[in-house]
Amino acid sequence: MNTPNPPHEVQGSQPPAPIHRQILSLALPALGALIAEPIFVLADSAMVGHLGLHELAGLSLASTILMTVVGLCVFLAYATTAATARKAGAGDRPGAVRDGIDGMWLALLLGLILTAALLAFGSPLARAFNPDPLTLPHALAYLRASAPGIPGMLLVLAATGVLRGLLDTKTPLIVASIGAVANIGANAALIYGLRMGVAGSGLGTALVQTAMGLALATIVGIKARKLGVTLGPRGTGLLASTKSGVPLLIRTAALRLALLATVATATALGPVVLASHQIVNSVWGLTAFALDALAIAAQALVAQGLGASDADRVRSMLRIMVRWGLAAGAVIGIVIAAGAWLIVPLFTSSPEVRAAAVGGLIVIGILMPLAGYVFVLDGVLIGAGDGRFLAWAGILTLVAYLPALWFVSRFAPGGTWGVIWLWIAMAGVFMAARAVVLGLRSRGTAWMRLGI
Repeated sequence: MNTPNPPHEVQGSQPPAPIHRQILSLALPALGALIAEPIFVLADSAMVGHLGLHELAGLSLASTILMTVVGLCVFLAYATTAATARKAGAGDRPGAVRDGIDGMWLALLLGLILTAALLAFGSPLARAFNPDPLTLPHALAYLRASAPGIPGMLLVLAATGVLRGLLDTKTPLIVASIGAVANIGANAALIYGLRMGVAGSGLGTALVQTAMGLALATIVGIKARKLGVTLGPRGTGLLASTKSGVPLLIRTAALRLALLATVATATALGPVVLASHQIVNSVWGLTAFALDALAIAAQALVAQGLGASDADRVRSMLRIMVRWGLAAGAVIGIVIAAGAWLIVPLFTSSPEVRAAAVGGLIVIGILMPLAGYVFVLDGVLIGAGDGRFLAWAGILTLVAYLPALWFVSRFAPGGTWGVIWLWIAMAGVFMAARAVVLGLRSRGTAWMRLGI
């Protein structure tokens, strides 16, 4: 086995042009798909925001709970991408697709379980945040309407992971784009046409996500049939998918706990901060997922490179993708900070919420390059299958972040400055902790396991 040099210390010329082209060919379609997905949240926020302050605050709380439940299962995409790409890189394409199908069955099973759990325990979960009495009914309405869409959401994750592992990011882009447009139409009809309010937003998103999951599953099924791969579930395959996903589940749980703690802090600072946080968080999600396009390319290309035992190529990809992450973060951050006063009115007409949200957007604009660095390194290590380290890293960074949130909840004022303090903690302290931990790991060689 080759002994690779520390990735950030490699000397020599720039990576060959094919690496640049491969990264672009994967990252650009992935960028479109990742932007299309947060449009679901942006569309919900924009439409519900014009219903009123408490409706928007209720959506903020409910969507955080829903996205936490779904986000905990993002390992379905990450683990299937890494497993599929590594086997594809080693020349075993049927085996790659078979592993992906096992991940899709696991997604469907988990989706059904989580739907039942959210319907049963969604109300106590929402009440645990102690929201304003006028906010709670809207949060519960959204949760109950959107819960049946969870199996479709998880199926989208797993099927997308399979296609990414096969270096196909165009198909998820097409499906996500159609879904985003359909979601806007469905939500407009249900919220305003049928006057369902916040519940219409949740139902529209659930219907569209289910349709997307079925569409992507059908596409993967066609590929499997062409390769002679069976479509039924395998006990050993489900067990292997679960085992590989557990460390990433722990990593994601730590990240989601950080997000939940952030929302809890926003809730404690009052409805103006909570509503403003929803706007800032929606934009953060859009931009963060856009930066994650490079991480998607990193996952697939690093896994394929390691599967093919090409350590030199992996080192070259890491070096250039880190640079792109920093540059992309800087460009996106400038756009957000400069356009904050133009973005916020799309979501609310409340002067208090507008002023507070603008302050938060300026903060994340300034700190976006740091996010670009973190997202790229996270993608590299996920693609390398370094799940155990990522699990410990997630716990460590959460422990570092919680004291900052306590300080905000204890000393921050309400209104604009409350949002600014909150996002300095989230986009600054939390992301800096992740940057240090992931950066140190990427400089070593323990994560570069060559072969299958």
